[in-house]
Amino acid sequence: MKRATTNGNGHGIEAMSYSDLVTLQNHIAQLIEQKRASEKAALREKFAALAKRQGFDITELVGGKGRGRSSKVAPKYQDPANPENTWTGRGRMPRWMSAATKSGRKHKEDFLISA
Repeated sequence: MKRATTNGNGHGIEAMSYSDLVTLQNHIAQLIEQKRASEKAALREKFAALAKRQGFDITELVGGKGRGRSSKVAPKYQDPANPENTWTGRGRMPRWMSAATKSGRKHKEDFLISA
């Protein structure tokens, strides 16, 4: 692997200013992302061609959907004082509901959204 030690004018990167180093870092980050994307696309094409030669569709082998979060979950609870405050019932209880239920006069079920 080549190691760049000069900034184009024969001086080492150690002599570069902070601003120049940050600019260089940002430029390198952009180049890395571009290279990653292009190499990923090339690899995907190679895999698809190999699968096709063997009589398969690439989606049969790796699945049609990419990894990621599943569809958005509909809210199950709503704050009567502010209808914009909603909660799906997953994760931590939101502050508005926690504060309302802390006294014991209201329960989680009191905030259910009626279907």
